[in-house]
Amino acid sequence: MDENSPLMKGSSSMDRAVERPRWSRQRLTWIAAVALVLAAFAYLFPAISRWAGAETSVSMSRVRLGTVSAGDLIRDVSAQGSIVAAFSPTLTSSARGTARVGVNPGEVVEQGRVLVRIESPEVESRLGQERSSLVSLQADWQRQRILSQQSRIQSEQDIGLLEVELEAANRALDRAERIRKEGLLNAVEYETAQDDVKVSGMKLDLARQKAGYDADTLEFEVSDRASRVERQRLVVADLERQVEELAIRSPVDGLVSRVSINDRDSVTEGQPIVTVVDLSAFEVELMIPEIYSDELAPGVEAAITYDNRQWTGAVKSISPEVEGSRVRTRVEFVGEAPENLKQNQRVSTRLLLENKKGVLKVQRGPFLENGSGRQAYVIDDGIATLQAIRVGSLSISEVEIVSGLEVGDQIIISDTSRFEGAERVLLTD
Repeated sequence: MDENSPLMKGSSSMDRAVERPRWSRQRLTWIAAVALVLAAFAYLFPAISRWAGAETSVSMSRVRLGTVSAGDLIRDVSAQGSIVAAFSPTLTSSARGTARVGVNPGEVVEQGRVLVRIESPEVESRLGQERSSLVSLQADWQRQRILSQQSRIQSEQDIGLLEVELEAANRALDRAERIRKEGLLNAVEYETAQDDVKVSGMKLDLARQKAGYDADTLEFEVSDRASRVERQRLVVADLERQVEELAIRSPVDGLVSRVSINDRDSVTEGQPIVTVVDLSAFEVELMIPEIYSDELAPGVEAAITYDNRQWTGAVKSISPEVEGSRVRTRVEFVGEAPENLKQNQRVSTRLLLENKKGVLKVQRGPFLENGSGRQAYVIDDGIATLQAIRVGSLSISEVEIVSGLEVGDQIIISDTSRFEGAERVLLTD
């Protein structure tokens, strides 16, 4: 069959020229891979540059951060204290004798109750003797008063008789003058009458002077006897007080904490006998480091934590002695005090030494000791950079920042000794 025949047409009419692609699939794959690498490099370049500039790295989970803020900083010192009675007197024996104990340790007693009685025959015998002496002196005083009255009456009687005698002498002189004028009396008798008047007057003057001196003497004697009686009365009163003190009484409503003797023991003067604890008033006893002793003073405010509640207190007294680099301090409750406190119970106490207003501050941490308070690692975009700072006052939980940091700065407040003084530290997730 002729190939030119319509029935035998070739396939050339069906062929179409196909344009060959410029980039092969393999080349496109390589291009995409390079683009991804470049994008990843561009994304990771800041981290790589930070990592390249860091001297060491540490996980964020291994450090503790603090943020610098502005506010008030209370400089304080904290210590564990123990509850002690504000008044716990130890009663002593006032004389030698035999003790009769009437209480046991732990017994609740009322004020005025006799706890121990001292039997002292010596003191009781002296009291009897001095009472007898007082009675004798009182009798002597009364006797002297009677004698004084008798002497005064006798003096008044003598003066009265002399006054009558003087009046009689004056009347005799008047008669002698009249008789002499009539010429019936000689000169001798007239002069005798005159002498009688003078003698009577002198006797009366002497009697009056003697009565005055006798009155002064008798008054002195009576006063002296009265002084002796009063002095003896004081001696008796003192011995009565000593006998009364032989009965040792509780000075407060409280609890007997200690009895230092047994019943029927012999005791000496001044020997400790029994200790009573006043349960109505308690204080907190603290041992404060010696470095704070110059800043402590009566009246310094305190915060006492008891039973998950904070109570207000104030420093009452500071011991003048240092015990093991610490100073013993007493803190009293101000206003309301907790109930059901017990002797030697442990409580946490903060003494508020200073309150600074509007300062830069950050949480306190080991970084202070690591950098001696002059360096800190400041966080910026995952890098901790060592930076110079200056700190001021310290509290239990916060530290004042004087310079080197600003509000909002984050620093590492945990232990930084592991960084070994590195200038830059990379913080990883």
